[in-house]
Amino acid sequence: MTGTFPSIDISTERLFLRPLDEEDIEAFAEMMNDESITAWTSAPQPYTKADAHAWIADLAPAERAQGRGIVFAVTEFLTQRLVGMVHLRNTDWRTRSSEIAIVIAPWARCEGYASEAILGITKWLFHHQKFERLELRTGTDNAAAQQVAQRIGCISEGVLRNAWTARARTADGEWCEVRTDVIVWSLLPEDLPDVHEQLADTGSLTSFTERN
Repeated sequence: MTGTFPSIDISTERLFLRPLDEEDIEAFAEMMNDESITAWTSAPQPYTKADAHAWIADLAPAERAQGRGIVFAVTEFLTQRLVGMVHLRNTDWRTRSSEIAIVIAPWARCEGYASEAILGITKWLFHHQKFERLELRTGTDNAAAQQVAQRIGCISEGVLRNAWTARARTADGEWCEVRTDVIVWSLLPEDLPDVHEQLADTGSLTSFTERN
């Protein structure tokens, strides 16, 4: 059983989530060259404008078209500045479950934007797409990602040992690959009421608009 997500915009209290477009290329490439993003993703390094164009024009749209997931640009509602990117991936349409990954630009961190973006998508995924499970995976040394998972009410389900390849700087400043354990977190529809109470000050106003 395979499906596809609709092309959709999501508005929260402070954020506007939409498909990436070519106007995002420069800001997206700059964001993806941040060291903390390089360390915890498999994105090319250095990340060029050509890489950004390939992702925005071809690879991200293919995620939705082929039923694997959907990619959102996360922007500030007032300024339209690119805050980050959210990627629903490894979607299982039979079990109605998906995995979520998020990257946030350095300038936008510590503002609660990651939590607000994920919760906006989660409301849409559970209430409008009738999904039953959202999964988040974080490296055991990635404290920032773990804090986001805890803040949005995810439950830790255990550790996958040696399950991911991260990157670290060597003594001479070069990047090298390192093996790391991964914590698996989950969020279910019944988990959301408590989350809404905890985050009543952010992301409380969420609306969805399908594109033609």
